[in-house]
Amino acid sequence: MHTGQHYDYRMSGIFFAGLDLPQPEVNLEVGSGTHGAQTGAMLKGIEQVLVSERPDFVLIYGDTNSTLAGALAASKLSIPIAHVEAGLRSFKRSMPEEINRVVADHLSDLLLCPSEVSVQNLAAEGINRNVHQIGDVMLDVLNWARQRLMSQPSQILESLGVKQGRYLLTTVHRSENTDDTSKLKQIIHAFNAVAEPVIFPVHPRSRKVIGEVRCEIASHVHMIDPVGYVDMVALAGNARMILTDSGGLQKEAYWLGVPCVTLREETEWLETVEEGWNTLTGYDFVRITAAVQSFKPAGMRRSLYGDGFAASKCVELLSERAGLVTVAACSQGKA
Repeated sequence: MHTGQHYDYRMSGIFFAGLDLPQPEVNLEVGSGTHGAQTGAMLKGIEQVLVSERPDFVLIYGDTNSTLAGALAASKLSIPIAHVEAGLRSFKRSMPEEINRVVADHLSDLLLCPSEVSVQNLAAEGINRNVHQIGDVMLDVLNWARQRLMSQPSQILESLGVKQGRYLLTTVHRSENTDDTSKLKQIIHAFNAVAEPVIFPVHPRSRKVIGEVRCEIASHVHMIDPVGYVDMVALAGNARMILTDSGGLQKEAYWLGVPCVTLREETEWLETVEEGWNTLTGYDFVRITAAVQSFKPAGMRRSLYGDGFAASKCVELLSERAGLVTVAACSQGKA
């Protein structure tokens, strides 16, 4: 089931194609809107499908409005919920994603955690039953993309005119950065101030805000449309450094051995910071530019977030709970 939370081809269809995913059997086509309106429309649509299909489990992923709506719809129909990426916490309740993940975890019957820290977070909230540390399915997908690149090399660097290790890759899409124009302007100002090419695949919402506030963009900052997942892995793996407010890209930077500057004051992926490969700067111009110039990873990279076989562990645990299960996956178009 695709809720249509990301309805733009650049943020949805491109990933179905790039990840060899089959088209969803149901697309609610909810589209954009306020959090309440969007979540309410999803809740209504998901409930109708669940009443019709009566699945053994509803599988939800991450911390989006789709995740919250899927959890609420299933719980009200007494259908068991399995939450992939359970237990993450930023401890910042002003983040919509934090509310989504907390509610989803407390409604879930099977909690599939990426790390020991996420297991501990759940325990601190009194959630101890049916909690399993299985690793991160994003590592499974990253390994698949690496294999694909070995047999079908990407031409994305050549098409953008950049060379391995001689550019920065950035993404900015979190509402805490895009909804506050003073923060967004400092971030863009920092990109303008660095002395090397910056490749900036721009989320449609971010592009709209940048246009509205009329941020001046330096010539070395290349604002491009979002790219497919395999091309994004090629860009990330060959960058000198990654600057992002994305949780997923923080992990991918770590797995790929690329230093990461996180444009937030906190992260759910604390282990990447503790291992010395990720540093938090927030939106501050001085901190961002200083990190670009001086941040260097400390030490070796220990294995984090599983062994690349999280998906099969999810399937095994679902099978143990429900036999041969029929799963309704409520997603926003992410693998």
